[in-house]
Order: sequence, then C-alpha cells, then structure tokens
Amino acid sequence: MNLNLRQAILQNVSGHDASQLQATIDDALQKGEEKMLPGLGVFFELLWENSDDQEHQEILDTLENSLKQM
Repeated sequence: MNLNLRQAILQNVSGHDASQLQATIDDALQKGEEKMLPGLGVFFELLWENSDDQEHQEILDTLENSLKQM
C-alpha cells in the first residue's frame, strides 16, 4: 500500500474556507499531539511555496524572534 501523507492531508482540507482552516490549525495547536505535526508541515510548505521573498523574510523573522523567546 502506497500512502502519500501529503496528498491525503491536502485532500482532507481541500475546499475548506479560511475559517475552517483556522479551526484545523487551532485544534492541532491546542491538542499538541505530535501526530498533527505533518499536517501543520504541509500547511507551512504551502505557505512557503506561495510566498514571495519579502514574505519569506517576514516568516523567518517571526520564527527567529519566537525561538529567541523560548
């Protein structure tokens, strides 16, 4: 059986509106379960691939600042 986790995640949220996507993200973060990390990773991959260089820098700055606060 060939399971493509990335495609399964994308199919699961295909057609979701912004509110549904936020609920999915909030739920994953609140539960804090490691099994949710691949889905968040797929969301991050989409965000990164569909962002320009300026947005990449903003994401990186946010990540850097967040890690400094830990």
